[in-house]
Amino acid sequence: MLSNTSRFQEYLDKRKEKGTLRSLRLQSDGIDFYSNDYLGFAKSKDLQQLLLQKIMDNPQLLSGSTGSRLISGNSDIAVSVENEIAQKHHFESALLFPSGYNANLALFSTLPSRHDIVIVDEQIHRSVHDAYKLSNAKKLKFKHNDTEDLENILKRQQGHCYIAIESLYSMEGDFAPIHEIAGLASKYKASLIVDEAHAFGVFGYGLIEKYQLHDQVSAAVITYGKALGSHGAAILCNETVKSYLINFASPFIYTTSAQDFQWMSIKTGYEFLDQNHEPTIQLQNNIKTFRSQNLPSPSAETSPVQAIVIPDNQRLKELQDILSEEGFLTYAIYSPTVKEGSERLRICLHSFNTEEEIMKLTGIIKEFV
Repeated sequence: MLSNTSRFQEYLDKRKEKGTLRSLRLQSDGIDFYSNDYLGFAKSKDLQQLLLQKIMDNPQLLSGSTGSRLISGNSDIAVSVENEIAQKHHFESALLFPSGYNANLALFSTLPSRHDIVIVDEQIHRSVHDAYKLSNAKKLKFKHNDTEDLENILKRQQGHCYIAIESLYSMEGDFAPIHEIAGLASKYKASLIVDEAHAFGVFGYGLIEKYQLHDQVSAAVITYGKALGSHGAAILCNETVKSYLINFASPFIYTTSAQDFQWMSIKTGYEFLDQNHEPTIQLQNNIKTFRSQNLPSPSAETSPVQAIVIPDNQRLKELQDILSEEGFLTYAIYSPTVKEGSERLRICLHSFNTEEEIMKLTGIIKEFV
C-alpha cells in the first residue's frame, strides 16, 4: 500500500512541476467566461421561481428514488418526461440518465459487441473512450471532422461499424460535418451516434433537429447541464434500442435513479426554453461581438465555445492569471488534456455577458497574443 501511495505521489508531483496539477476549487466571484451556462438558465430567477413552485405544489419531488428504475426507482414522472422528450425531438423513444457521461457510458459499453468497430472522431468526449473499453469492441479514430479519412476507414472494415461524433465540439468549438457523416453512415450501413451536449439549447433542440436528420441517426445524447441550466441526460433512439439498454446497460441497470425533482427540472427547463427565445438571440449577438475582434481561433463563427490556442503551458497560465487579476473567469486547457502544442484558452460566451465585458476581455488577449 505504501509503495502504491508513493507512486501516486510521484505522478502528482510531476504534474505539479509542470503546472498542470488539478484541484477542486469553489466557484469564484468574477465575470463568467468559463461555465457551460450558455443561456443563463442556471442563474435565471424566473426559472428558479418556476421550479420552487413545482416543489411547493409537490414536496414529494424532493424524496429519494429508493432504488434503480428496474426495482423501486421508476415513477410516472420519469416515464412521462421521457415520452415528452421523445416527442419534442421527433424520436421514437428516450431514456433518462443522471448525467451525459453516464449516458455515453451506457451506449458505448452496451451496443457494440466484440465483433463490431467503433469509429470515433479524434476529438470525441472522454466518456466515449472510457465506455468502449467495457464493450470489447475494436476502436478506431478518424482525423477531426475529416470525412475522407472516415470513409477510408469505413471501406476497410468487415464488421458492423458505429460512428461516434459530437455535433458541436467542446474543445475546438467547431461543428461536425454532420450531413456528410450521416451520408457515409447510410452508404456503409453504419450506426451513427451523435452527442448534442453543446448544441442543444444553443441551436434549438440541436443540430439533428435543425437539419432533420432523425432517420439517419441511430442514437443521440442530449445533456441538460449546459444550456438548459439543469442536470442529467437523455438518449434518443428507437424502442428496440431503448429496451436493449434497459436490459443490458450496466450503467442504467445498477444505478439508483435520480429523484423526481431532477426529471421535473428537465421538463420545466424545456418549457422555459420554448417560451424564452431572447437569451438565444442575445447569445448569438455576443458571439458576433467576440468574433468581430478577429482573434485567431479554430472555432466556428456561431459557436458559444471560442478557443484561443496558446501552444505553451506556461504562457497559457500567464494569460489566464492576467485575466483573473482583471476579474475574468476563464478556463485554460493544458496538455496532456489536449495534444502538446495545442494548449488553449477555452472561452465560453453567454447571453448575459455584456458588450463591455467582451471588448475588455478580447483587448487583453489581443495584447498578449
